Amino acid sequence: MMRRSRILSLLVIVITALTVTAFIKIRPDEKPVLYIIGDSTVQNNDGNGRNDYWGWGTPFKAFIDTTRISLQNHAKSGTSTRTFILDGRWDKILTTLKKGDFVIMQFGHNDHAGVADTGQQKGTLLGISDSTQDILSKRTNKTETVHTYGWYLQKLITEAKQKGAIPIVCSLVPRNRWKDGEVVKEAEYPEWAQAEAQKNGAYYINLNRIIAAHWKQLGPAEVKKFFPGDGTHTNIAGARLNASCVAEGLKGLPDCPLTQYLK
Repeated sequence: MMRRSRILSLLVIVITALTVTAFIKIRPDEKPVLYIIGDSTVQNNDGNGRNDYWGWGTPFKAFIDTTRISLQNHAKSGTSTRTFILDGRWDKILTTLKKGDFVIMQFGHNDHAGVADTGQQKGTLLGISDSTQDILSKRTNKTETVHTYGWYLQKLITEAKQKGAIPIVCSLVPRNRWKDGEVVKEAEYPEWAQAEAQKNGAYYINLNRIIAAHWKQLGPAEVKKFFPGDGTHTNIAGARLNASCVAEGLKGLPDCPLTQYLK
């Protein structure tokens, strides 16, 4: 009888231990998190598909194993590297960003907007130099020192790494613009993004040219179907293609730890 009682007690202990272990393994806060940041081409209208516009960050969920990694899409319409930081969106992420997490960042379209215009003042200086320009900020009515696209991108990369996270830089997605049968590149943003990624130890995906290659195979007439309004914001079909191109780019980075979470 004593022996049976001991066996039952041991079984209870084992079952309890296994239950606790299983619970610990599936706790959401224990999984790594993939943070996606960017502008409306990554998440448009908070991912609700308004105006039939979709960013690639929403359908990208289908390409990763969400039982093993969580995905948070923090991209916001109208943001640049500069305003994503100024609006406090980056600081909010930094409060929860931890070792082993990932940050995929894609900016550029709004960086190409006005620096000191009478509108939203969301642009950054062109290039990756240390150039600056002092302006009167409409946000604070104080002097703001505006930096280059590369300067802000470097800040995002280095601060992610300081948290122990793994940054992955994507060049901006192309607009539906063609010249001589080729998809037009937006200034030198792909080269600038690559230079900052390489200089600061981040992974780099030339998303701009990966997408352009697929568009060229499809042709301008088919690509036009991805754009319900302007030549920048895609519908869900275009967003799915762009998301697949992000996955394609990741697969081209065999040493990137994020690839183990791809489906």
